[in-house]
Amino acid sequence: MDYFKINGPKTLNGSVAVSGAKNAALPLIAMTILSEKPVTVTNLPHVVDIKTLLKLLTNLGAAFELDGNRVTIDTRPVSHTMATYDIVKTMRASILVLGPLLARFGHCEVSLPGGCAIGQRPIDLHLKALEHMGAEITIHAGYVRAEAPDGLKGAHILFDKITVTGTANIVMAAALAKGKSTITNAAREPEVVQLCEILRDAGVAIEGIGSSELVIEGTAGKLVDIASFAVIPDRIEAGTYLCAAAISRSPLTLTNVRPDHLEAVLGKLEEMGVGIETTEDTITVHPVQSLKPVDITTMEYPAFPTDMQAQFLALCTQAEGTSTVEERLFENRFMHVSELQRLGADITLKGNTATVKGPSALFGADVMATDLRASSALVLAALVAEGETNIHRIYHLDRGYEALEEKFSLIGADIARLKE
Repeated sequence: MDYFKINGPKTLNGSVAVSGAKNAALPLIAMTILSEKPVTVTNLPHVVDIKTLLKLLTNLGAAFELDGNRVTIDTRPVSHTMATYDIVKTMRASILVLGPLLARFGHCEVSLPGGCAIGQRPIDLHLKALEHMGAEITIHAGYVRAEAPDGLKGAHILFDKITVTGTANIVMAAALAKGKSTITNAAREPEVVQLCEILRDAGVAIEGIGSSELVIEGTAGKLVDIASFAVIPDRIEAGTYLCAAAISRSPLTLTNVRPDHLEAVLGKLEEMGVGIETTEDTITVHPVQSLKPVDITTMEYPAFPTDMQAQFLALCTQAEGTSTVEERLFENRFMHVSELQRLGADITLKGNTATVKGPSALFGADVMATDLRASSALVLAALVAEGETNIHRIYHLDRGYEALEEKFSLIGADIARLKE
């Protein structure tokens, strides 16, 4: 098993190219099930979750050719409609094949998902929506069995709560359904927007893209003509490097980035006193010697993202005063607090709110990653901790960050990937 050894404190400098967004690429890969021809995807991140979903498509009968950050996927040969537990257990996003498989074939079996430890993310919203579209859903022996022998029918879907994966799943199902579907309380994340835009460009009539209500006119089972596309930049990876620059008081420029996808994150950094300069596809951080405390509440896009909560918690340990971070989306997403405390952070946890008093002098220690974003928070803290920090179980981090140690090394961090 791999771990990171990081020596700090270190000042960073230079530029980082942001990779494609894992959370955009996953539904887009699942979307290729709806295509009448092979689809080429560029700016694909090299992360474990992507490899897992490509393996799942292969098990279903699809073929793909991967060349660097470019993949061509041919789902025309898909003949199996069962997504088995051995793959789905490792990644919750595997549930994204449910909507397109059911829409295309009229039946499928998908294992109940596993994957992440940050809290309950039930798929009942997905299943209820598909039932509204005429599917018969049963759960047996750990598998969701879905049947719609006459095809899915357009319906009005009202999500009880905003769900990014649920929105993506139902958008793909509605694309091939008979008639019009309206999705109310839809997720507005850039990753959902890109999915809708590509399907619209493929001939599916979709109105309301980027809003909380989507209206989709399905093709009644006809596969669509999906053109080649590039995955949008990863706003969470970008936010992580922005926090790295801020916590280490370093000048840093991000390239291949969409500042318009990061308004909430950039706003909080500026509130903390960090100097930010943007162009259409770059962000430059100008360091400050003293960080101001900040209050953060995680909410759905366009508000502050839950996937940046852990990184800002690490950043707040170096702010002058008391910061609060309230987590409203996932109940178990403060597992990194105890590990940050091992490094010397002064964090008090009460319910879904963490109170951080800073600045804290951090010292290297052995710590353990508990989930994907917790891993990156520990990397940020290790950058400014005195001495050597060993971060174990970084397989969590490999699920969502491409070549993280290489990118950090290039900008001046003392970081090495080693074997236990």
